[in-house]
Amino acid sequence: MLPMAFVVVALGAFTRLSDAGLGCPDWPACYGQLVGVPDPQTAHNQYPQNPLDPRKAWIEVIHRYAAALLGLAALAALAVALRRRENTRKFTIALAVLIAAQALLGALTVTQKLQPAIVAAHLIGGMSILFLIAFGAAKPAPNPPPAPPKPAALLWGIAAVSALAAQILLGGWVSANYAGLACGPAFPQCQNALVPPNLTLAGFAPGRQLGMDADGHPIPQNQLASIHFIHRAFALAVSLVMAVFIVKIWKNKMRRDAAILLLLLTVQIALGIAAVVFNLPLWAALGHNAGAAALTVHLAFILRKLSHAHARPAVFTPSFSPFVS
Repeated sequence: MLPMAFVVVALGAFTRLSDAGLGCPDWPACYGQLVGVPDPQTAHNQYPQNPLDPRKAWIEVIHRYAAALLGLAALAALAVALRRRENTRKFTIALAVLIAAQALLGALTVTQKLQPAIVAAHLIGGMSILFLIAFGAAKPAPNPPPAPPKPAALLWGIAAVSALAAQILLGGWVSANYAGLACGPAFPQCQNALVPPNLTLAGFAPGRQLGMDADGHPIPQNQLASIHFIHRAFALAVSLVMAVFIVKIWKNKMRRDAAILLLLLTVQIALGIAAVVFNLPLWAALGHNAGAAALTVHLAFILRKLSHAHARPAVFTPSFSPFVS
């Protein structure tokens, strides 16, 4: 299930970055057709005000199919856990509820015409599903160390996950508002300054529509630049928290995990910079999204190991087999 979840997140990013979020103007059908994409004439008859772009429509439809398969897999895992009375039931129930909420957000993304708050929530929902599946699929070390890691390592791990979640949400807000190039191609400058002029939080108003400010007027450039800059600035805080966590797990003999986390973090920062410097090419934007997903998965694996090391065997001994497939 973990590879499937990763693919769904990647397809969601591809859909968003290909500007195909409204490739189908309705949900769950596409121009009134539940299977595939209709021909242009049929699409025109159904939605004359929304001309069919077959490429964008197929991108959206394929993403929906993949998400539906993931939902069915989660329901199957839940049925297995309930039938066998396994102690994974809480995880599988949480996963099923989260996927149901994610499906609702997917529908609202279309019906509310890519409202930024819904698009960003849809992204963080997908990453949350990925984290939960990865945590469930992770296996504890076969030969745990005689002494459990210090509690500080687990606390810093939770801090790292929280910081990453906030940064993914900020990145989703950048993407949902098409603010990836709002600072201009220079780096680290933003609008020719280290801190953009007229920095404001007005662009974070949750209820506004795409391309509009909170008052219903076209969103000004300084708000878009502020959205992008705050995502950049918070990346420094995330990097600091991650650096401390890497040191903590390195000292706790989890050196392979620490090295992988450092590598993923470095690549993610490089991809973020490349996206700006090279004028937001699709490969850089997709790589940046995939990098966030990879960090999410690896942090889930590490937290699983740390939480298992701190737990009592009689209390925390679940089998997570339904999540692995």
